[in-house]
Amino acid sequence: MAVDFLLLQRYPQPAAVRFRPYAWRGPAVTFGYGQKIAFVREQLVGQERVDLGRRPTGGGIVDHRNDWTYALVIPRGHAFEELRAADTYQRVHEALAAALRRQGVAARVKPCAATGTAGVTGGGSTVSGLLLQQRAEAGGPAGVCFQRAEAFDVVHAITGAKIAGAAQKRNKHGLLFQGSVSRKAAGGEAVEWWQFQENFVEALAAALSASVQRTPWPEFHEDEVEGLTEQYSATEWIEYR
Repeated sequence: MAVDFLLLQRYPQPAAVRFRPYAWRGPAVTFGYGQKIAFVREQLVGQERVDLGRRPTGGGIVDHRNDWTYALVIPRGHAFEELRAADTYQRVHEALAAALRRQGVAARVKPCAATGTAGVTGGGSTVSGLLLQQRAEAGGPAGVCFQRAEAFDVVHAITGAKIAGAAQKRNKHGLLFQGSVSRKAAGGEAVEWWQFQENFVEALAAALSASVQRTPWPEFHEDEVEGLTEQYSATEWIEYR
């Protein structure tokens, strides 16, 4: 995730959005920039040892032991970067939900305003039984991702389980969007994840009115990468709150 931030800080593509999916080298949990380390550790009591990292973006605690992780880097001045945070969140997740539906997953975007009646739309789907789903989602503590769904998260239209969430950071260079998809909530091995990735990229390109172009990995300066990685893994960064 330090590399995600480096892409934003040093290597934004003018007028183009970078998409980067990636996996984890071992069990890992990340948490939002503004969260307190004491709260995070309290949620992990009794669990196996994991690599713990504070993200440069906001959001809650995310367990990456069974997720599909990605990042979007949107340069300053791009039309998508100039949208409100809620709008970028919704549009990215609408594209993600559409890609999941092509895999047979009953995915939808949770509406912002909950009325409890049928006919509310989210992610192109009609929402029914909204109050029942909200009660199912309300059991998890705030600040722990995938235990409760917020507005514009991707949820399962039948079970109400949260499938995908994300966090954003905006600075003078543009917008960093870091997202996570729960493989279990989406159906696990029933999903062809390589095909989902292709469908997601296509849906994102349509939302951005852009074309898809595979781009070589930037030639980062080795010292810069090592320095940022050390900063993000340092105790002072992880425990500063």
